[in-house]
Amino acid sequence: MSKLTISTREKLKKVSTATIATCLFKKGLKNQFIQGVKPLQPGKATMVGEAYTLRYIPAREDLNPIEVFKDPKHPQRVAVEECPEGAVLIIDSRKNPRAASAGSILATRLMVRGAAGIVTDGGFRDSAEIASLPLPSYHNMPSAPTNLTLHQAIDINIPIGCGDVAVFPGDVVVGDDDGVIIIPFNLADEVADECLKMTLYEEFVMEKVLEGQEIIGLYPLTNERSKKEFEIWLKDKK
Repeated sequence: MSKLTISTREKLKKVSTATIATCLFKKGLKNQFIQGVKPLQPGKATMVGEAYTLRYIPAREDLNPIEVFKDPKHPQRVAVEECPEGAVLIIDSRKNPRAASAGSILATRLMVRGAAGIVTDGGFRDSAEIASLPLPSYHNMPSAPTNLTLHQAIDINIPIGCGDVAVFPGDVVVGDDDGVIIIPFNLADEVADECLKMTLYEEFVMEKVLEGQEIIGLYPLTNERSKKEFEIWLKDKK
């Protein structure tokens, strides 16, 4: 798996998923924000990490009894043990939260192993316990039933669909209080640089708006006077 540079990772921690979405839209990528997923506990630090994927299919009862967890090669358990440090375990649960994608024990194991977070387009059991962990976590809604009742873990670290978004292993996953967005790995450095500049400009705009300035010509930046004011503002920030 390709690794993010420390610099790019830190830059992405300073920008919002909204800013990233706008940046990706400018590059022609319109469907990168995972639908129907929210943080279990808002207010945590921004989640940034490479995608390590797990895919579920609909469970078939004769192949998915409780005994499957005795298999040391069970994909769900292997995914938890192999998800690299700094990566995000992201799960394709077919947008079905009626059975849990995982619970607090697996989430805690991921945290101890140094994962950057966990995401599912389904639900988690033990959601209050997971929410209390430092580990950023995102799902659709709480769900008590074991995953075996509806989901059959079938593949790890392959391309998946999560919340109507294509996620490839190694893609960059960013999560904040708004939700989760996927950045193709080859664009990560570029997006991080552009978004950091966009974030600085938005900070400048907010200051001007609070001072009573109108947004026409300011947001987006089309007014020459505002351009010069921003350049001066940037120099003062350095």
